[in-house]
Amino acid sequence: MASTDAQKAARAERSLLAGAAPDVGAALKGWLDRLGHERRLSPKTREAYARDVATFLGLIAADRGRPPSLADLAALTPRDVRAVIAARRGEGIEARTQMRFLAAARSFGRHLEREGLGKVGALAAVRGPRVPRTLPRPLTPADARAMADPSTRAGEAREPWILARDAAVLTLLYGSGLRISEALGLMRRDMPEPGRGDQILVHGKGGKTRMVPVLPAVLAMVDDYARACPYDLEPTGPLFRGAKGGALSPRIVQLAMERMRGALGLPDSATPHALRHSFATHLLGRGGDLRSIQELLGHASLSTTQIYAAVDTATLMAAWKSAHPRAG
Repeated sequence: MASTDAQKAARAERSLLAGAAPDVGAALKGWLDRLGHERRLSPKTREAYARDVATFLGLIAADRGRPPSLADLAALTPRDVRAVIAARRGEGIEARTQMRFLAAARSFGRHLEREGLGKVGALAAVRGPRVPRTLPRPLTPADARAMADPSTRAGEAREPWILARDAAVLTLLYGSGLRISEALGLMRRDMPEPGRGDQILVHGKGGKTRMVPVLPAVLAMVDDYARACPYDLEPTGPLFRGAKGGALSPRIVQLAMERMRGALGLPDSATPHALRHSFATHLLGRGGDLRSIQELLGHASLSTTQIYAAVDTATLMAAWKSAHPRAG
């Protein structure tokens, strides 16, 4: 999966460079190198940034009849940038994607200024589209536990080790608040055996690492899977294997959760990432503090974690409205 993402990113970057004016192409090359080596963005993020900047430059080129030069970019006005945003809106692009599009263009603009290649002031002068704030939708504690219970899928015609594997992954997402990419990126040596440790080193976004506690119940589930797995789990190989022995794909985990939410009557919002939301929300509801939850989730900013306080408040108000005799 990682190699596929890297290949897609490389194709997007080649396409971006191929359509650029010579001086802009040289600047783009430096920007792309920085994204990969200094900022250590994931291949998926680099692909998205490359496509967004290619679209931005393409719309400028369509207006001018030629690929823009560095001088053309420096001469852009706020009206020019707003016209680009309006064109994207006319294509039906939603506000959140528009914000990413503008962020990619601004990132390239900052690179130009940092390297002394010009300043695209119009990008900073234009306010991005307003993105409606949506709250995460966590599962209830009972539903989260059911998702990680192998007996939930006992009737499926699947090999026992595969059911044990899926249960171990989902238990890890809920029990430690990992992203699915972080869980599937673990090597066998990263996971201690029951009774021989209670923490794992997780490699998160941007190449950042953090220590995350692992509950005994999670270690037991992973150990059950490891004992049942028909493949040799080498210390430096992937912990979670697919049916043919390769690294487990996130899509397989998503499909497993789709089947379970159908059996449990849960909404489409019950995804693997919802288990991470559930981890944070349930911790906060039990008295966990935001700063600790921020560290556990690997959020760079506390403001990202604060959204779970809003979720907890919303849940409390919903309970009050449904139960208080004067709430009607």
